[in-house]
Amino acid sequence: MASSDGVEGGTPHVVLVPLMAPSHMIPMVGMAKLLASRGAVVSLVTTPSNAAWMEGTIQRCAGSGLAVQVIVLRFPSREVGLPEGCERLDMIPSKSMTRNFLRASEMMQEPLERRLRESRIAPSFIISDAGAAWTRALGRALGVPRLVFHGYGCFALLCQHNLHVQKTHLSATSESDPFVVPGLPQRVEVTRAQLPGAFSTSVDMEDIREEIREGELSADGFVVNTFVELEPSYVSALEETTGKKVWTIGPLSLCDRESPYETEGEDKASNEASLCVRWLDSMKRGSVVYASFGSLARLPPSQLVEVGLGLEASGQPFIWAIKTRGEEASREFESWLGDEGFEERNKGRGFLIRGWAPQVVILSHPAVGGFLTHCGWNSTLESVCAGVPMAAWPLFSEQFLNERLVVEILGIAVAIGVKSPTIWGEEEKAGVQVTREEVARALVNLTDVGKDAKERRRRARNLAKAARRAVEDGGSSLTNLDLLLRTVTQEMSPKNAVVVK
Repeated sequence: MASSDGVEGGTPHVVLVPLMAPSHMIPMVGMAKLLASRGAVVSLVTTPSNAAWMEGTIQRCAGSGLAVQVIVLRFPSREVGLPEGCERLDMIPSKSMTRNFLRASEMMQEPLERRLRESRIAPSFIISDAGAAWTRALGRALGVPRLVFHGYGCFALLCQHNLHVQKTHLSATSESDPFVVPGLPQRVEVTRAQLPGAFSTSVDMEDIREEIREGELSADGFVVNTFVELEPSYVSALEETTGKKVWTIGPLSLCDRESPYETEGEDKASNEASLCVRWLDSMKRGSVVYASFGSLARLPPSQLVEVGLGLEASGQPFIWAIKTRGEEASREFESWLGDEGFEERNKGRGFLIRGWAPQVVILSHPAVGGFLTHCGWNSTLESVCAGVPMAAWPLFSEQFLNERLVVEILGIAVAIGVKSPTIWGEEEKAGVQVTREEVARALVNLTDVGKDAKERRRRARNLAKAARRAVEDGGSSLTNLDLLLRTVTQEMSPKNAVVVK
């Protein structure tokens, strides 16, 4: 990706405030590098433990001459009843502590404001995660524009906005009763249970959900990790219905080829990636299925057993990234792997990874022909960028909406067929939702040589080409980014927003 000589009208100083969760921070790191490559000074806000795994990425930025600095603020875990050092959403002891975590995040506002007022270059504008609604007050205090970054794509955002306005979901007779999402070009049905958490009936988070919604409504615009060619009608419809400018600047995974997790233990990560690549090199082109369910989800051992047996029954070679929640679940599942002889039985045909997996490296390998995924937006985009068709197994958040996009609208995925969400942090309650037979059937369908499968692969390859073009000079996403920097710096910001002390 080529660098810009800068943005006319002065050097903008962009402050990035992610929600402290892996799937939210990773695209923000990519955004930091991308903004810096277009001539901006970037401050990325984080906490001590998160700074540790960002360190390698930021050092590489400095080595490349990119102006990315990290503002490290203490995360007040103890003040809200969290364990000391609990600085990421995936680290909280239980889902019931989500409120505590978000309140601790809010407490970062005052120290961040102090740091920014002391900055050599005053901030020009803020891009904050939608979940960091407290930055609304920060933007007002500093007198600078605030753009909201969503971890969703435009299709899911439009669905969510239309439901907030029209409240169609409230007419459903039950949580499992399908209804049509209003205001879309295509007919899309979902159930109330499949909607993002913003539509939960739980009262304990109602005030926080309202704060997040108000933060979106008061934003000066939206920044979205997508590209126009992926969901063109939904980008324009989102702008029209919200009345806000939508800047699509992705896929950010193409801007940051190295996940920040790789810096957490560079030797381990490098070794894992090397082993994966060597194994993949021995496989036929397009033959391998990669199975992973993201950074937050932890399927219970009973469901993991069905995943494993389904992968085995599909007859395809596979890479499986396995994550469990807690030591007891880990012991139970490892016992099954050994007692049943699964790992030994699939030696040579199955490659098992415990924990972190070099996902972008795996998906980009020509031997990979399918991705069994939870449909998180980062994973969905990474699959799109690699031109790999998906088997869609949504779990929670907006993932059921993403499933509808890739299966019904884009035609680059097959549905596993799961109907009910698996609640994050309460996965054991869900038990087995998808059987080994359903897993195998979907994967055989995905990797078939028939007409439908060939068409899926053709569409996926074409979208991958469009994704790469979008982040090249003259492409839609880089053009949007340059326009964003000019518009916000010159038209929205106060004239004295960028000053050198």
